[in-house]
Amino acid sequence: MKIPEEGTLLRVFIGEADKWQSKPLYAAIVEAARKRGMAGATVTKGIMGFGRKSRMHAANILRLSEDLPVVIELVDSAEKISAFAQELDGMIKDGLVTMEPVHVALYRSDTAR
Repeated sequence: MKIPEEGTLLRVFIGEADKWQSKPLYAAIVEAARKRGMAGATVTKGIMGFGRKSRMHAANILRLSEDLPVVIELVDSAEKISAFAQELDGMIKDGLVTMEPVHVALYRSDTAR
């Protein structure tokens, strides 16, 4: 798969405990991106953060269950990212979605493996 040299970065900020149709929202977003042939997606779990309600979410050794921040990043063409962002509108109740132009310097895989 090729993506254009000038692409778009989609960044989704949600909580680890957020759900979509009884599965983790971050997993549902990554699976939806894969089904739509997006170039790739990465999920990163944060150790601390807060959002619109200013409620702190932080890793704490005394608590077993957390709702830590999660960031999902996708890079693809502007057209594919825009279409996918519209789909996310129905999936995300609480969160933030950003888009920004990016220069793709390298995108490849070792197909010999």
